[in-house]
Parts: sequence; C-alpha cells; structure tokens
Amino acid sequence: MRTIFKNGSIFDGEVTHTDKALIIDNGSIHSIVPASHITQSDDTYDLEGGIIAPGFIDIQVNGGGGVMFNDAPNIATLRTMIESHRKFGTTSLFPTLISTDWATMLEAASAIRTAIQEGLPGICGIHFEGPYLSKARKGVHDETIIRPLDEGAVELLSSQDMGIVITTIAPENVPNEAIKTLHRNGVKICAGHSAATYEEMQQAFECGVEGITHLFNAMSQFESRSPGVVGAALESRNCWCGIIVDGHHAHPATLRTALKAKAMGKMILVTDAMASVGATVKRFMLNGEEIFAKDGRCATASGTLAGSDLDMASAVRNTVKMLRQPVGEALRTASLYPAQFIGMSDFLGRISPGYQADLVHLSNELVPINTWIGGKL
Repeated sequence: MRTIFKNGSIFDGEVTHTDKALIIDNGSIHSIVPASHITQSDDTYDLEGGIIAPGFIDIQVNGGGGVMFNDAPNIATLRTMIESHRKFGTTSLFPTLISTDWATMLEAASAIRTAIQEGLPGICGIHFEGPYLSKARKGVHDETIIRPLDEGAVELLSSQDMGIVITTIAPENVPNEAIKTLHRNGVKICAGHSAATYEEMQQAFECGVEGITHLFNAMSQFESRSPGVVGAALESRNCWCGIIVDGHHAHPATLRTALKAKAMGKMILVTDAMASVGATVKRFMLNGEEIFAKDGRCATASGTLAGSDLDMASAVRNTVKMLRQPVGEALRTASLYPAQFIGMSDFLGRISPGYQADLVHLSNELVPINTWIGGKL
C-alpha cells in the first residue's frame, strides 16, 4: 500500500526538507520527492504543516498507561505500554524490568518472546535493569532482590529469541568474563546503579560495556580525585549515555556540560517512564511502596526519585529548551542515536529509502499529532 505525505516539513534524520513529499510503500520508506511531482490523483495524507520525523526509540520504559511491566509482564501490559507511549511519538520501545525475582524475569522473557514471534508493533526487545547492581547505589531498587549474576542469568540474557537484549549492571560486582560472554552473545551492556571506580569502568569498557544507564543518577560521581562512573563515561569516546531530561534528574547546566564533553551522537534520550505516563491516575505501587507523580516528578513519599513521569516528546522539547540544542539534534537523540546504539540504524532512525516507515508527525511546537509504525497509523 502506497501513501504520500505532503504539506509539511520532512526531517530525515540529518536534514529538514521543505516543499517535498514523502512516499511510503508497503510499510517502508520509498522516497522523498519534490512536492510538484505529486498529482491530484495520488492518494495523499495532508500533514497540514508541522514536521514529520523518524519515530522515537525509547530504550528504558518501565511502564505507562497505568501499568508497570514488573507487575504484570504479559502481552496485555506490553500493548498498553505501546499504546500509551505511541501518543507521545514513541514507535519503538524496550519494556524495562526493574530488579525482581527470577520467576518474574522468566515471565517477562516469555512475554517478550511471544511479542517478537507475533510481531507486536513497537517492541524491539527487552531491558533488564538489574538485579545485578550495587546496593550502595540501588536508588528505589529493592535491596533484598539485588544479587550476583550467575550462569542461569547469563544464559537468559544471552537468549537469541527476545529481540535486542539490554541489561544494566554494576560492573564492579560482575566478573569480567561474564561481561565478555554477554558482549560476545550480542547483549547491550550498560553500567548503572553502580559505585564503580574510574579504573573499574575502564576495565568494564574493555570487556564489553557499551552504555551508561541514566547518566549522573545512581552512580559514582565525577570528583577531582575520583572520576567515578560519570568521569569515565564523559571521557569515553565510544560509550553511549542515556539521559533523562526532565529538569528533576539532572540540572540542565549539568547536562549541557555533559553534551559538550561527549562526542556528538553518544547521548540518548530515555524516559525511565513509570505507570503514570499517559495515565490519569498519577500514583502507583513499586516494591510495595506508593509512588507519586507530581509536576512531572515521580518520587516516594520521602522524596526519593523513582523513575519518571516523562514522555519522549517532552524530553525532545526539553532538550531544545533546557539544553539549548537545535531541533534536529534533539530529534536525533530520540531516534537516530538510540537506533545506532541498539544496532538497528540500518532500518530505524532515518527517513531514507528502504527504512521502516516508523514516523511521528509533530506540530511546530514539537507536540505529536500522529504516529505510524511500519506505515500504519
């Protein structure tokens, strides 16, 4: 089925086209052509202004639409999460399992396998955030759940039937050989909830750690004599860093400085979204404790941050406003760069011939109007 989009700007992942039309065919990008080439007889979709861009890719999504993946790791929960985040421009996401027991991990893995087998739109894989973390930097993760990584976990994470697998670990608590094995098996390994030293992080990078989960949050900080996880991450030219741009997890000036330190293309917008995103009820339970979402901030009654109430479209707008980034760069941090991190940049993250037609139509104020996954509304 062929659809032509006209009367809007087209951001292809690199540059913005005006006075052009976008043609998609059978769920893939066909071409970008001069608007004058479109005839009245063509089947067209009138954008009526705004910007059409690659759909957003969120590698850290704990919940949405009133549900948490941890609470009910099944297909129904995945569908609710996708529907909720799609309204905010996200066309691909990684359901994220916060540190939990082994039985729930197996249940989540089974749900993702089913989703991949059934071709559930929007699911690229799974993100296991823990439980192989540092108790000293646990955040809201349940300390009683945190445990060493064992052979069974390596086997589960290395499964080849769950799409792309991302895992967040505290590298100081995971043997180097296990990190190497996971890396060889295609797992995207991130350091997070970690008290690692700079030296331990250098070793971890050599063994296969490629990313940092929510830079600055729940990790050893950048100090004059102890660079920690943050210092190692900022110095590295190769690792990707997830950032939560909500004005609560990190000061905008801190993130602006980090952007200047990193090579362009290595910062990725993530939401760390909880059940409250896309939900009318702004409270939910986590590990038996009530979490409150207020003014875009998710926290326990005592004030400890617990994920976020952030959506990707808001993260993009905040990147423009708070971090003073051009619109194109903000859009890339939500699409092209995460596609590169997960190894899918040959068919996601751009509007280019042969790429999957995962698209978001945004107003000039960067508010989502519609999304398409595989060319389907």
